[in-house]
Amino acid sequence: MHPEVVSDKSGDCSKCGMTLEQNPAWVAPSAGKTIYTCPMHPEIEQDHPGDCPKCGMRLEPKTIAAEPHDDAGIRSLSLKFWIALVLTIPVLLIAMGDWLGLNLKAVLPGNVSRWIEFVLTTPVVLWAGSLFFARGWKSLVNRSLNMFTLIMVGVGAAYFYSAVAVLFPQIFPASFRQGGEVGLYFEAAAVITVLVLMGQLLEAKARSRTGQAIKSLLGLAAKTAHRVRGGQEEDVPVDEIQKGDQLRVRPGEKVPLDGVILEGKSNVDESMLTGEPVPVSKSAGDKVIGTTVNQTGSFLMRAEKVGSETLLAQIVHMVSEAQRSRAPIQKLADTVAGYFVPAVILSAILTFMVWALWGPAPALAYALVNAVSVLIIACPCALGLASPMSIMVGVGRAAQAGILIKNAEAIERTEKVTHLVTDKTGTLTVGKPKVTSIVAATGMDENQLLQLAASLEQPSEHPLARAIVDSAKERGIQMAAVEGFESITGGGVQGKVQGESVLVGKKKFLRDAGVSIADNLGQQAHALQEKAQTVVWLARGNQAVGLLGIADPIKDTTREAIESLHGLGIKVIMCTGDNRKTAEAVARELGIDEVKSEVMPQDKHDVVKQLKSQGAIVAMAGDGINDAPALAAADVGVAMGAGTDVAIQSAGITLVKGDLMGIARAFHLSRAVMRNIRQNLFFAFFYNAVGIPIAAGVLYPFIRLLLNPMIAGAAMSFSSVSVVGNALRLRKTNL
Repeated sequence: MHPEVVSDKSGDCSKCGMTLEQNPAWVAPSAGKTIYTCPMHPEIEQDHPGDCPKCGMRLEPKTIAAEPHDDAGIRSLSLKFWIALVLTIPVLLIAMGDWLGLNLKAVLPGNVSRWIEFVLTTPVVLWAGSLFFARGWKSLVNRSLNMFTLIMVGVGAAYFYSAVAVLFPQIFPASFRQGGEVGLYFEAAAVITVLVLMGQLLEAKARSRTGQAIKSLLGLAAKTAHRVRGGQEEDVPVDEIQKGDQLRVRPGEKVPLDGVILEGKSNVDESMLTGEPVPVSKSAGDKVIGTTVNQTGSFLMRAEKVGSETLLAQIVHMVSEAQRSRAPIQKLADTVAGYFVPAVILSAILTFMVWALWGPAPALAYALVNAVSVLIIACPCALGLASPMSIMVGVGRAAQAGILIKNAEAIERTEKVTHLVTDKTGTLTVGKPKVTSIVAATGMDENQLLQLAASLEQPSEHPLARAIVDSAKERGIQMAAVEGFESITGGGVQGKVQGESVLVGKKKFLRDAGVSIADNLGQQAHALQEKAQTVVWLARGNQAVGLLGIADPIKDTTREAIESLHGLGIKVIMCTGDNRKTAEAVARELGIDEVKSEVMPQDKHDVVKQLKSQGAIVAMAGDGINDAPALAAADVGVAMGAGTDVAIQSAGITLVKGDLMGIARAFHLSRAVMRNIRQNLFFAFFYNAVGIPIAAGVLYPFIRLLLNPMIAGAAMSFSSVSVVGNALRLRKTNL
């Protein structure tokens, strides 16, 4: 809750007293000191253990490592809880035995029962509960009243009042006595201490699960790699790999680091980072990501990113920062909490005064019990946990689905988005031209046509030429020898294939060369153009023999993603530099709401600003340097993982896999997280609004109902546990 509190050792936040948590940042063992932070106030950071100065909770280590974390704090809480529980049971039986038909006070002679209660309760309160008093005192010293302030005052009042009654009963006036004895409240002090310890233990265990998503990612990292040097292969730790090293990856092995394939091909399972279960085909020239799993073939790769530069390291760092950030909605809870504790203490004082003056005999005893109940039930821990727990779990769930969220503010803004502005190439489409149609003239089949075109295009580096050659290779077509190859700028290419003159290029290029074109081919070319396909003509001799339709294929998930976005009430606007006809054809096919074509990079920025000026909440999706200004200007920027670093830095959300479905999932998740936060805040506010008046005794004049301090303690503890439990439901959110 206080990220400025940093520590390299386990301990409590010096501001709020919460246990410092590890920050899920991937740090090598030699990376330096561990930083400790408060789970409720992530701005609290320090390099040694301690308590949060704001809420009194124990500071927890920021760094989550792949190896099991030392749960010393949880073990300590568990030990204190069980010992305190064993000691408290006899105290409870002595004090409440009459209700169970066990009149133990009558069996034990004289004041023995009172002394037994005192002896058993003392270690429970002063040893097991000492952390509450330490944190409560620190809150007074730091002038930051919190839940432990209330526990310290409430439990301390019940215990020390009872202890004085046992040690010095003669100092109490008759108004404090009932049946000749001063009432004891050891059972209340002991039971409240046990219940608060149990709540803290359950919270600590639940919070430890919030980092499981990151721990599971860290556990995916390969430990060793097969390095190839001078034709020799050796196994070395991944930490020793340098940029440029060549690595052999065999079937079933993890890809050690981020890099590019030099030779070989395979199918790679990237689901652990992208959330997509379908393996991706990889061959020479393709990039591979560390921690993904090679499935079918062996390949040789070159390491391009090591250490903190790898995608896994960046994911862990981004998730870490996001989990410690604070959503704007948390300001409401912070503002309320700032006034809440002093208001509760004032309410407890007023409760004591009212019952002392007008309560039934013994009035002062009733006054003390009800004041303690008010202090205990009003602990604002649930209020402080409401937002941080939901953010931590939600960001971790997003990371498992390949969605990296920059900060909590991005989650809150994403929920309110009304318009999505998206690029076409690489976002809606694959971003790689592909032959999608082959039209052969009479006497020529598709494979013959493709062989002629691919053979002639082999020497060319033009993207359309690469698409033609790749299509022929996919069909297993053997290339023919080419003579006299010549590239005509703005027209096409020409040469001799198998002794015949062949031309490949634009229609005008063929016309200028005196090639005859049949009318039916012209009609089919027009039909392909209407489908947003680029037409490449092919002529052999002086006769056109066919044409190829080349397009940037729409991603398989794009249609479903747009339907999902429309279901959320979001208007989709395509903003692309492509020509109008191509852009409109894609928009019609996908059901996109609005198209802005032939735009320059600065125009995308202007489109975003114009929509915002009209009151729209705008999300912008892009992957290139030219998209960075628009990403920064948008209310929410969404960068594709395959995009440039500057685009990713400008965005609030990054998709590991550049896929529009990831955007739809991010929007669904943001709504789930914000709904969860509002539920938690409602529980916390409603609980205190109802609990405090009942604890103060407002129902006593009507139905003779008073809230026992033990019941108040149980309610307070379980309110915090319920908030954490509700937040943990986000781990199972269906995206």
